[in-house]
Amino acid sequence: MSGLKTITQVTKTFDISTRTLRYYEQLGLIKSQRIEGYSYRVYDEAACSSINQILILRKLRIPLKQIGVILTRPNAVNATNILIRNIDEINIEMDSLSTIRSILIKFVDELREKSGIYLMSDILEDATILSMIAPLAQTGRSMSERRIMEDLQRASDNLNKLSDDDVRIVYLPPATVAAYQYTGDEPENKVAQIIDKFVLEHDLPKIKPDLRHYGFNAPNPATESNDHGYEMWVTIPEDMEVPEPLMRKRFGGGLYAAHMIPFGSFEVWNWFVNWLNNSKKYAYDGNGDSGNMFGWLEEELNYVNRVYLPGPQRDGLQLDLLIPIKEKK
Repeated sequence: MSGLKTITQVTKTFDISTRTLRYYEQLGLIKSQRIEGYSYRVYDEAACSSINQILILRKLRIPLKQIGVILTRPNAVNATNILIRNIDEINIEMDSLSTIRSILIKFVDELREKSGIYLMSDILEDATILSMIAPLAQTGRSMSERRIMEDLQRASDNLNKLSDDDVRIVYLPPATVAAYQYTGDEPENKVAQIIDKFVLEHDLPKIKPDLRHYGFNAPNPATESNDHGYEMWVTIPEDMEVPEPLMRKRFGGGLYAAHMIPFGSFEVWNWFVNWLNNSKKYAYDGNGDSGNMFGWLEEELNYVNRVYLPGPQRDGLQLDLLIPIKEKK
């Protein structure tokens, strides 16, 4: 396997999840290879180069669909048109933020006059704000590629954060679930096929109108590999039996932090974890077991509608990312 990397090596090299990598492949952004006698896919230098390009373009806030166009039709005209459209969107966002900033400055000036309390004239130019905009203010400067990438990473880190307003606190009720786990190639698709078939054959939404659909990374402990495992649950009536290969399990429920993402934006998991690590009110309350994704869950929203549609597509699909939490004492 000279020159080829396993999925584990690739995810460690680029600091991305196996789920993200598999999703890139599902979209056709990268291609893996199979080697005779080896169970899992491997990635060559061309695939690794594409992954690197994808990650850079994502830091520039280019949507994955547009990245697909750039990679599959790599000419200057296509790339230029896509970048111009994104510049236009950023200009609109900057104009809106500039308007909000101007109004806030006006409020500060008025409060200063009415209260008689001196506020520093540069209150809105504090270190936090400067640190956020500094990496973006590089116009007219000659920088090495390494410096550009460092600044881009710093800008991305500052922008890609969740605030308390981005996170919902929800209670998930305890439930009995039908569960299926698979370790191997494309585990999410294999598991979804089994769960969807079960739901359709039993017309589950009619007997369980409030059904919920969860999933999480779950490598099989019986295998040597710690990659390519996924488990899905669908809630069922308490007295319902489940056929093999599904298993009947009990979900304990509890308090969770929730954040919605479009399907595929799995990098937000890192932002979500950083939010929790910096939270003054909440702490992680999971079991710490990597085999079930540390108690984290992904809930497919509007699952019933999706599963009954012919030829379901991933476009428009939304997930709730869920982390078990408790209030700090």
